[in-house]
Amino acid sequence: MPTPYDAPMRLAIDEARSAPAHDDVPIGAVVLGPDGAVAGVGHNTRERDQDPTGHAELTALRGAARAAGAWRLTGHTLVVTIEPCTMCAGAAVLARVDRIVFGALEPKTGAVVSLWDVVRDPRLNHRPEVRGPWDLSPDVAAAAAGLLVDFFAVRRGDPG
Repeated sequence: MPTPYDAPMRLAIDEARSAPAHDDVPIGAVVLGPDGAVAGVGHNTRERDQDPTGHAELTALRGAARAAGAWRLTGHTLVVTIEPCTMCAGAAVLARVDRIVFGALEPKTGAVVSLWDVVRDPRLNHRPEVRGPWDLSPDVAAAAAGLLVDFFAVRRGDPG
């Protein structure tokens, strides 16, 4: 049974597939406006741009802010293929997004539920709602997680 987050996650997955073309890790993000329309998209560009902030989430948030004409993205939803890192989780809080939806847990650097819970820290002035793989159809969650598994298997010389 499809969930309300499946379609936007599929868009983020499609966006993530652009990253390996320039040797970047396949992470994709989509920001939905209050009306549900796509307001910003992004994929990792760290290698291409030699930019440590070239994360999918930041690119998508920047695009959404330009589209909104404001840095406050109240009413917006950040959809990303993997659990955001500390930098991206902090950016989502600072942008005031209402919700973060991520497709796969990231036990090494995840800053939403896995390693830290930056976005729901009661000391901060804004706390987005969090939705994760448990809120997606199993096939969509598996596709999001599979992006990284497949990418790193190829890099390690393990075709499968």
